[in-house]
Amino acid sequence: MNQPWRQSWHATAVYRSRVRGCLLGGALGDALGYPVEFASLDRIRAQHGPRGVTGLVPGAHGALGLVSDDTQMTLFTTEALLQAHAREREKGIGGAWPQLLRQAYERWLTTQTTPAPPAGPAHGGAPAGLAAEPWLYARRAPGNACLSGVAQMYAPDPGLPLDGSPGEVNPDSKGCGTVMRSAPFGLAAPADAAFAMAARGAQITHGHPTGYYAAGALAAVVAHLVAGESLEGAVLRTLRLLERHPGHQETSTALREALDLAADGAPTARKVETLGEGWVAEQALAVAVYCALAEPRVPDALLLSVNHSGDSDSTGSICGNLLGTLHGDVGLPHPWVEQVEGRTRIAALADDLAAECGRG
Repeated sequence: MNQPWRQSWHATAVYRSRVRGCLLGGALGDALGYPVEFASLDRIRAQHGPRGVTGLVPGAHGALGLVSDDTQMTLFTTEALLQAHAREREKGIGGAWPQLLRQAYERWLTTQTTPAPPAGPAHGGAPAGLAAEPWLYARRAPGNACLSGVAQMYAPDPGLPLDGSPGEVNPDSKGCGTVMRSAPFGLAAPADAAFAMAARGAQITHGHPTGYYAAGALAAVVAHLVAGESLEGAVLRTLRLLERHPGHQETSTALREALDLAADGAPTARKVETLGEGWVAEQALAVAVYCALAEPRVPDALLLSVNHSGDSDSTGSICGNLLGTLHGDVGLPHPWVEQVEGRTRIAALADDLAAECGRG
């Protein structure tokens, strides 16, 4: 008689573990890569040994485990989706997520332009939610398109088709700032909806079709992983989804190259670099997918994703999103996770999202 209850409990526990794993894994990959973000592979090896980075290394001011704008924006994305889901459940108001996402990114922008949370009557009282967290008021090399895009206060229209047309904001930009913040969409919605929401959410800051399609692709892959699909299967399903959209070719080609490379012998840093440096969206996604597929052990995959000449924190963050969703938080290297900045707050936010989106 207890079997249905046990199955329901197990499914809830697995979902919660995947949500935690996605956010904590992304923060861990970010923290591993942030200290070497702008370093060449040769310089990384000269500073840290022939294997490069083999764990968390000191960043600014000698601190370990610092996260960058990748994790910051991912968390604000999560907060917006949590609010949107709760509003629809409590008040029956759907379709509010674009405005809530825009407002969340505006709160993030405030953290990049002020030194600490504002307080006192002159500022409308103390802020709530993530805006109240002092550790998020750190400027960690945010992308120019993210900064300038959020400042335009644009909210995407969810009714407009995703037809490969340039967006209104920064129409020529396809930086990885779109994809590195988009995993939470896949935690909160099924693959098709997650793809569309993430792609439109990317248009708040980046208008190039490849930029927003890569964001949608990550969200779709994460959604398939949440549903229990293998990583390779999730990518293949996402490729079929991409093919329905005009202008998908750059993103699809990058993902196919990652799949082919992962099947082509032992992984190396030099192979990673054949996929690009990760500064643009489709390359960052491809590097992360390759590393997560090519290395069977989670720590090794994370290290592979940051030991290259390029945007190491973004590729590490996306790889961590994928691995954490696939294996759950129990599959992450806990001695490293325990040193990640804001770990307790990130886990609490993940639990809130899992509880809200897992209702019913």
